[in-house]
Amino acid sequence: MPEPQIVSVGLSPVGRTDLTGRDLFSAALAEAFDGLPDPAEVVEALYVGNQSERYEHQIMYGTLLAEWAGLRDVPAERVEGCAAAGAMSLRRAVEDVRAGRHDAVLAAGVEKMTAGGTGGATDSLSAAFDRALEQRSGITAPSQYALLAQRYMHEHDVTERDLAAIAVKNHANAVRNPRAQFRSEIDIDTVLESDYVAPPLKLFDCAPVSDGGAAVLVTNEAVADDLVPAEETVAVSGAASASHNLAVAERNLTFPEGAAAAAERTFGEAGVTPADVDVAEVHDAFTVCEALLSEAAGFAPRGRGIECAMPPGERSEGWTDVRLSTSGGLKARGHPIGATGLAQAVEAYEQLTGRAGDRQVEDADTAFLLNEGGVADAVTVTHVLEA
Repeated sequence: MPEPQIVSVGLSPVGRTDLTGRDLFSAALAEAFDGLPDPAEVVEALYVGNQSERYEHQIMYGTLLAEWAGLRDVPAERVEGCAAAGAMSLRRAVEDVRAGRHDAVLAAGVEKMTAGGTGGATDSLSAAFDRALEQRSGITAPSQYALLAQRYMHEHDVTERDLAAIAVKNHANAVRNPRAQFRSEIDIDTVLESDYVAPPLKLFDCAPVSDGGAAVLVTNEAVADDLVPAEETVAVSGAASASHNLAVAERNLTFPEGAAAAAERTFGEAGVTPADVDVAEVHDAFTVCEALLSEAAGFAPRGRGIECAMPPGERSEGWTDVRLSTSGGLKARGHPIGATGLAQAVEAYEQLTGRAGDRQVEDADTAFLLNEGGVADAVTVTHVLEA
């Protein structure tokens, strides 16, 4: 069975831009194929992660971006799973190559969130909630995650200051990431003094509205050998997904069981354990998410995921030495919904090939990615990458 290889990646500017969705994709594509043959000479299929057609009133993103990349008569499909759409496109590419269906597949993701303004983004994200049980009550994404945060704080003696430390850590990481939306450090007081969005979550506990596009080229080993030197390839040794229930009220608020199931499957497939992971990008759409998902992934003991903001040597017994959200995470790198899962893969690729610059984790050779859609683990997609 072919082992899928990531041979090249690209990421557009992330943040509020004047670029359209197709232009954001073009920027990512140009970076990914810099020094490589034209996409039409390599790519046999395309998957596009995209959360919502509401921002640009655009569907058919598979066909649109295939056309924009110069691809003709290839399978080109949009995939959707709210914020997990980007990782879904990567998993589709990985599975196609692994099955021998295609030799080279392009995973792409794009979102032009600012086109809809704050109200449009809020409405589009709310479509990921259960229509009968949640949407009609007027509940929003911040208020849903605030429910999780309130319960987590109650059960584990966690404070708002603890949550704030995660934001501070991720902003510090983003300073060293030239791709990040927010390249400025903040302190605890900045977070604690910012306005509540949905208590206990404040403005600086929340990821921003972002535009962005990403591209990741996945090939078999033979194509990889033809395109790039061996030290520029990263193997995808594990990939899995798990869907949980949609309504937040129907699940465990303090342990994302679906995310835990996806992580366990991925580690099993890759033949590694959480302790083997050097760097991880997890879905910190809100600060509490990084704590919850650190536990679900097996990096932290139950109730101590909040220590993700601490250096490895200062964490409780039972924690691994993993470095989390080295890119700045969704919180500070930015969160262009359909591209987010692939932006995680871009960071992992750069870490594992020694291209992460000032944020490089020494001797990093194993990375873990966790991208979720809906609230918490309505759907979770996970990958293990190895140098």
